[in-house]
Amino acid sequence: MVLLTRKAEFSAAHYYWNDNWTAEENARVFGKCSNRNGHGHNYTLEVTVEGVPDPVTGFVVDLKELKDVLEREVVSVYDHRHLNKEVAEFASTIPTTENMAIAIWRRLDGKIPGAKLHRVRLYEMPDLFADYYGEA
Repeated sequence: MVLLTRKAEFSAAHYYWNDNWTAEENARVFGKCSNRNGHGHNYTLEVTVEGVPDPVTGFVVDLKELKDVLEREVVSVYDHRHLNKEVAEFASTIPTTENMAIAIWRRLDGKIPGAKLHRVRLYEMPDLFADYYGEA
């Protein structure tokens, strides 16, 4: 088995807010991130797939197909969007780095021809990222 990782980038805005809490509680827990106008990040997504290299091509997965899937399922949906307001899965889920990694996994799982999804790593900043490996 070989693990192969492809990167993609997108920019998006979000804020952290729990509708069950008061504005004061949201501010206490989420600080500046609770500003309802939002703030933005330049995200870096790493998607790792696993598989056995094809004996003819040597590829685990068709790299163009993998790039196309990432573009269609994630980048075109998230890029230059306000996640809370424009992306369905965050209408009722706080778009933290962790929740975004899970949502991206769900968007990609089963859609990469010839390879199994192994890991989603999402960088919100160079020193902050979340890894998701699917349900236990």
